[in-house]
Amino acid sequence: MTSVTDDLPLAADFPKATVEDWRKLVDGVLNGAPFEKLVGKTYDGIKIDPLYPRASGVTPVVGRAASAPWQIMQRIDHPDPALANAQALTDLENGATGLVLVFAGANGARGFGLEPSADAIATVLKDIHLDAGIGLELEIGPQSRMAAIHVAEYVKSKGLDPAACNIRFGLDPLAACAVWGHSPYSWDEIVPAITGGIKGLAALGFSGPFASADGRVIHDAGGSEVQELAFALACGVAYLRAIEGGGIPLEQARDMVYARLAADADQFLTMAKFRALRLLWTRIETACGLTPKPLFIAADTAWRMLTQRDPYVNMLRATVATFAAGLAGANAITVLPHTTALGLPDPFARRVARNTQLLLLDESNLAKVSDPAAGAGGIETLTAQLCEAAWALFQESEKAGGAFAALQQGLFQSKVAATRKAREANIAKRCDVLTGASEFPNLHESETAVLQATPVALAPYGEQKYKFDPLPPMRLAQPFEALRDKSDAALKARGARPKVFLANLGTPADFTPRATFARSFFEAGGIQAVDSEGFSDPAELAAAFRASGAELACLCSSDKVYAEHAEATAKALQSAGSRHIYLAGRPAEAEADLRAAGVTGFIFAGADALATLQEAYLRMEQA
Repeated sequence: MTSVTDDLPLAADFPKATVEDWRKLVDGVLNGAPFEKLVGKTYDGIKIDPLYPRASGVTPVVGRAASAPWQIMQRIDHPDPALANAQALTDLENGATGLVLVFAGANGARGFGLEPSADAIATVLKDIHLDAGIGLELEIGPQSRMAAIHVAEYVKSKGLDPAACNIRFGLDPLAACAVWGHSPYSWDEIVPAITGGIKGLAALGFSGPFASADGRVIHDAGGSEVQELAFALACGVAYLRAIEGGGIPLEQARDMVYARLAADADQFLTMAKFRALRLLWTRIETACGLTPKPLFIAADTAWRMLTQRDPYVNMLRATVATFAAGLAGANAITVLPHTTALGLPDPFARRVARNTQLLLLDESNLAKVSDPAAGAGGIETLTAQLCEAAWALFQESEKAGGAFAALQQGLFQSKVAATRKAREANIAKRCDVLTGASEFPNLHESETAVLQATPVALAPYGEQKYKFDPLPPMRLAQPFEALRDKSDAALKARGARPKVFLANLGTPADFTPRATFARSFFEAGGIQAVDSEGFSDPAELAAAFRASGAELACLCSSDKVYAEHAEATAKALQSAGSRHIYLAGRPAEAEADLRAAGVTGFIFAGADALATLQEAYLRMEQA
């Protein structure tokens, strides 16, 4: 019998392919361009080569038990506790195996969330059998900190065995401090409160875990994978120290801490990140003299990748994110419904979020293989590089005095700010593409339904005694969505969107590529493109522009046609009343002549599309 590692016999008559053979083929396609053009780079500066050999001498990263599915978690965040209960029961009856109770004021509440009162919690949990094997996770903030106690009291009031209830309590003051940028208490004052709460819950019989090391804070704020991993490590170690310092043996303390990470649409980076966290935590356990045990890792599909425009694309993003987190061994996954950026998801959006996981588990059988990335050269290399860089940043935070002290000194914030700035620049230039928002927009999409609800009002929490730079969440699509909002406002106010006339020159073969580019470019900012047939007569084109009612014009054609007709056409457009004329393409040495003829701007791949679109609105407002 041929082993799975042997070469297939049917390929025996073919010469063995080598990297050198592949490079020769690649060089032919590059046609003189440097090979480095194919080398990617993450926001941490980690290089990603286009080809990797199989990794040898590696073992699978231990995560979930063999063939065990992850918990299919569903958010419960409706402010009305009765409606939240109905949602929870529907979710559990239709495939969810766990619930995330998101309380108002929590980092992941996204503007809504449950009321953190005993009565509200009792209503939300009505008829839910917490000892029947379902997972329950709490997302709480300082203003909703009593929710954990109320959940514990509810369990006891129902006569349930706390040890039989699979509850992750989500205590995480460090994440709240990071997002808010302030704390009414010092770390020395926080430690007794959190350890006292954990010891109290453990004394009642709950097995936890209790404290959450939440890397999503960094991801939500625009940070990198290395920064997210290092922050999760720093928080996890801070809680370990606090719990052990409270008199609980380290062997038990490590079971009281779990982690949360964001999973986004970058499949390989997400897989490598989750694998890296397990390896890094194993290193910490070993340094503590413990025999390593798999860390419980909960995953959320990423908030920052969601778009309000063309939200159905969010389904695809969530599918890739869930796929990556599931293959990388996440123990529990929460899929943010595709309309979350617009408001409270309706039943359809919630069903899609559930079914995304059900399909991947039950039809694609993703949980059947433990760590399928093991041995894959690219992912193994990326995992190792993330580990090395994240450990170095974690050591920086330790030298600073731990997670809280590092926040006070701005260690994490400064690095996240730099990454966020670079990320925003790439979004503005459309180097990082957001389908439906910055590329391939749909100005005629129908309105998406969300639920109407009044958020829970919470009282302010403490004075801002200890202040530092906050890490507020962001969404990558927001700048382009703001321009789309301006366009919608214009449509509502005067019955028409701002328009750009595509001044197509020559034949379709000449102008179609750049006209297609220009349409996507301008409509990403809500400026409706008015198409035209190809023109050779500048006077006819100018007449078509006047008839279009457009405020802007954009010349679209080939470089050859531009050389012959662009200047005369720009002058004709200017005479026809167009004060804002763009040209699709790079101007090269003809820029001065084109500007003298009336061209005011140039659009091309790699240009700052956001700045150009913002300037276009400003010009139209000044007209």
